[in-house]
Amino acid sequence: MYAIVEIAGQQFKVAKDQKVYVHRLQEEEGAQVSFSNVLLLESDGTVTVGAPAIEGAEVTAKILGHLQGDKVIVFKKKRRKGYRKKNGHRQALTEIQIESIAASGAKKKAAPKKASAKKAAPKADDLKKIEGIGPKIAETLVAAGVVSFADLAKSEPAKIAEIIAGVRGNHVTDTWPQQAQLAVDGKWDELKELQDKLDGGVEK
Repeated sequence: MYAIVEIAGQQFKVAKDQKVYVHRLQEEEGAQVSFSNVLLLESDGTVTVGAPAIEGAEVTAKILGHLQGDKVIVFKKKRRKGYRKKNGHRQALTEIQIESIAASGAKKKAAPKKASAKKAAPKADDLKKIEGIGPKIAETLVAAGVVSFADLAKSEPAKIAEIIAGVRGNHVTDTWPQQAQLAVDGKWDELKELQDKLDGGVEK
């Protein structure tokens, strides 16, 4: 039996007792976590495909530890501009072990989750209003627990860069907390004035 499940913005093919490295999770080491966004499930030769997720299916795992991945060198160069920049990056990861894959039985748990999600909905913000954040980055941030302007304002640019490291493209996060704080304070005119000076999060 195996499943394809989405964890922290990434999709993994997992089986019982398998160890997987995923983007850093918020829970403590030794904690048990569950993932209900199961996209495909195989059991006894029968394959079930979700639309997009399979209702009632759930993957449960245990957090074995938090660590950093191998260093990756990021080199940027602009031709004929004399611009060169070299940075090193180590992705923050979490090692988990799959404990169980349930084809059904998560429906009872899903009801209170939906209710709590409805209550939490007003607290969620449209992070795409921040210059430099697109739909994929917003989805990745939300999966990592950064769901509001207040969360983003309290985050360090380097930490944000770690969270979105798996998203394709060059993303400069230096001004994102500053923009988010202006949104939290309701200073939309000042935010627009700042964003007019930015291009992809970088001052023009």
